[in-house]
Amino acid sequence: MQEYVEDLNLIEYEIERRKSGFYTYNTGKTKHSKQIGFHQDIHKSRWVFGGNRTGKTECGAIEAIYWATGLHPYRDIKKSTDGWVVSLSLQVQRDVAQAKILKYLSPEFIVDVVMRSGKSENPKNGVIDFISVRNKFGGISKIGFKSCDQGREKFQGTSLDWVWFDEEPPEDIYEECLLRTLDRGGIVWGTMTPLKGRNWLYNTIYLDSDRHSIHQMSWDDNPFLLPDEIYEMEKRLSQDALESRKYGRFTCGEGLVFPEFGDENIIDPIPMQEFIGYNFLIAIDPAYVAPTGVIWVATNGEDYVVIHDYSVSHKTVAEHAQAILDKTKQLGITEYTVLIDNSSLQRTLVGRDTVEQQFKDNGLDVNASINKNVMESIMKMKTLLKDVNGVRRLFITRNCINLVREIRGYYWGDNDRPVKKNDHCIDALRYVVMHDLNSGKKAKQNILGEKKSELLKMAKRNL
Repeated sequence: MQEYVEDLNLIEYEIERRKSGFYTYNTGKTKHSKQIGFHQDIHKSRWVFGGNRTGKTECGAIEAIYWATGLHPYRDIKKSTDGWVVSLSLQVQRDVAQAKILKYLSPEFIVDVVMRSGKSENPKNGVIDFISVRNKFGGISKIGFKSCDQGREKFQGTSLDWVWFDEEPPEDIYEECLLRTLDRGGIVWGTMTPLKGRNWLYNTIYLDSDRHSIHQMSWDDNPFLLPDEIYEMEKRLSQDALESRKYGRFTCGEGLVFPEFGDENIIDPIPMQEFIGYNFLIAIDPAYVAPTGVIWVATNGEDYVVIHDYSVSHKTVAEHAQAILDKTKQLGITEYTVLIDNSSLQRTLVGRDTVEQQFKDNGLDVNASINKNVMESIMKMKTLLKDVNGVRRLFITRNCINLVREIRGYYWGDNDRPVKKNDHCIDALRYVVMHDLNSGKKAKQNILGEKKSELLKMAKRNL
């Protein structure tokens, strides 16, 4: 009877193993030829530049698991290894790279999960520090997780066999991680959609194909994307956004940032009764000498209408707050969310309270948990202004003279970044388009020393 029970347990285990993402990926049921080409590549520095949903993150996560388990089909890894998964932020780590690792790493390989926050019994809902992984040779490998928002200092001191960059890291973080691989002759790889223009990554990695192996992935390379899905995604993107989000290409910012903006985006004021079922957002980009920019927006999550703007300088927080409350009442808006630049969390030169707290003390319950990713928000605004099929979903009423003037005078500057001038209402609008309307429902060393410079040169020569 005992043998019968053990046989049943083995059968159940094999059924569960074959359900795992790792098993289905390795049997070719969910991977495509571009992913196979990446895994077969034996270069010490490999980079996948791909559009969204091209499978780039999957192959990055699987590569990490190959190295940790020693089960790499194209490399002879005869030891346990230590590596880092590097994300842009802790939230992105949890929602993207960490989720992929947990999806594909079969439970039989996991020895221990150490959490930064949350419970190890339910790691997908927390933030993982590292996972101890059983290697096929009997040793224990470690998959560590790092986020760029921790700062360069948190990336120092450890020797590594590999590093996986999920999305575009700052250059100083990349260099620090490169140094970590020097002692062990380790490797690096990156998987990303290039949304920051032709920045350091373009010049240092993409253009230097002698030392870095480049893999390009587009929607056309992913046979698991249905044509209807591709069509739906394409029609919501501007031409610039299509280049990066479909093809994974670097775009060159020059001239006007928003050439998509036209007279069709400017409309007459709309009666408030037309906005039944819409959410109202107020966004604030605070300043004192420079103007404080404020916009009022109605949105259903698909379409956005800026119904009023405000750009005034040399006023106190109390004066701005009162003006915002008065205008909101005048517009007839009774329920709304107020977003504010997270720079408002800093203490002011006068007094001990932050700007955020001062707004709260003056009757505005501001929310400083915003997404300030400049390039991503610009790409989304470009798509909303006019997508590749000519559809417009972002409109501005004629009375918003400040915002219209800013958009029409918003130009690209050096290093593929917009010129930081006369953009306070634009910044406020960026906070709005990046805001998750459901978020309210959820639980709420810059310079290398001489020694490091030499080590960095050595590390780069070893690639």
